[in-house]
Amino acid sequence: MAGTDVFTEIVDGEQVYKYYADGEWKKSASGKSVSIVNPTTRQTQYKVQACTQEEVNKVMEAAKAAQKLWARTPLWKRAEHLHKAAAILKEHKAPVAECLVKEIAKPAKDAVTEVVRSGDLVSYTAEEGVRILGEGKLLVSDSFPGNERSKYCLSSKVPLGVVLAIPPFNYPVNLAVSKIAPALIAGNSLVLKPPTQGAVAALHMVQCFHLAGFPKGLISCVTGKGSEIGDFLTMHPGVNCISFTGGDTGIAISKKAGMIPLQMELGGKDACIVLEDADLDLVASNIVKGGYSYSGQRCTAVKVVLVMESVADAVVEKVKSKMAKLSVGSPEDDCDITPVVSESSANFIEGLVMDAKEKGATFCQEYRREGNLIWPLLLDHVRPDMRIAWEEPFGPVLPVIRISSVEEGIHHCNASNFGLQGCVFTRDINKAMLISDAMETGTVQINSAPARGPDHFPFQGLKDSGIGSQGITNSINMMTKIKSTVINLPSPSYTMG
Repeated sequence: MAGTDVFTEIVDGEQVYKYYADGEWKKSASGKSVSIVNPTTRQTQYKVQACTQEEVNKVMEAAKAAQKLWARTPLWKRAEHLHKAAAILKEHKAPVAECLVKEIAKPAKDAVTEVVRSGDLVSYTAEEGVRILGEGKLLVSDSFPGNERSKYCLSSKVPLGVVLAIPPFNYPVNLAVSKIAPALIAGNSLVLKPPTQGAVAALHMVQCFHLAGFPKGLISCVTGKGSEIGDFLTMHPGVNCISFTGGDTGIAISKKAGMIPLQMELGGKDACIVLEDADLDLVASNIVKGGYSYSGQRCTAVKVVLVMESVADAVVEKVKSKMAKLSVGSPEDDCDITPVVSESSANFIEGLVMDAKEKGATFCQEYRREGNLIWPLLLDHVRPDMRIAWEEPFGPVLPVIRISSVEEGIHHCNASNFGLQGCVFTRDINKAMLISDAMETGTVQINSAPARGPDHFPFQGLKDSGIGSQGITNSINMMTKIKSTVINLPSPSYTMG
């Protein structure tokens, strides 16, 4: 078992991890479990409880009751709890990171970085929450035509209730706490449904919140099969807000969720537009970093390179040279390229590669795969009729499309059903700003690869890439609503009048 004595209570004697409800670690009444396969060994690494719908109902009831009490907890005390959880999480970064290595094949160094970053995010959220939730607003009626100053409106932010958080496999700790911390500082309760791959890392993280002394029922973590409890959770009448990061499932959730606030990030086909005047060494470094880190399994990975024909040969050669230095192997050895998360993912990526091969793409390296491990591949001379030009591979395969004009690059970017991020490389800031304004994406990076973060920056997608905006401040605001109280005076009153 990954972990220390601090984590012994979260797993039973049969090495099946428990779920967390009402302040306790529990075994499901279903008597069933869900296996988690190690992407590297392709053997079962862990098992988690297969929770039932009745157990979900009990979690929702407890969350609703706990939230009422938590909303009456002073802001400074909520922040105190979060700071404590952050410190505990960072203190136990090693066992949590070990789970990330074994569950999702995240390179060891990156796994530790994710846990530490998550602790920092929780602390920052506590501080930011005290500032922005500690302020209200006063409006006076005579600012609107036809009114005397006879009404004072006091408005403030109040919690929504129960927040359902559903993070993805690729950042099961960081993208969980990015939902948990804003929900809690705002006075909400939180129900976490972790991804199957990444669930054990998430359960370790939840134990850190448990050790911080949060009230019973305020935080819950239910595991199980999406086919059995997925829709039941997202359509549950006890849920007042959903924050989801993932793929197409989010679109289905948004159609079923009803009249509750939604925060969704659903992937991207992030374009990298390279102009003739760009620093080509900078371009190549960022394409390799942006396209291949964590084997391309990032929503903000570079997913397509749109390069001006006049510099395309030079860019491709520089990228190939840097790719040759990437290490390929196991996450325990801290390799740059590690196995993708599942066999089905590897098969999907291979399908895109074979389609490109059949349609004449130029392979800059030999395509190579062993199990879930796919060697980094650059595909040149990709055309719009190839699937890889539009679909998100979520793997270490990157297409290059040669363009004859900036307008052609912008058109390809905007023709995508995704609109998460994009980037443009040029020495001309005026061109960069014009291109940024023209790109239909939530964020445009100038002279750097797409990235989510720092975590207090706004993070949002357009079109099928999502609903709403993330980032610490935006998440806190999204998980609250405005409450107004109007004081009606018997006669107009003017300050110093």
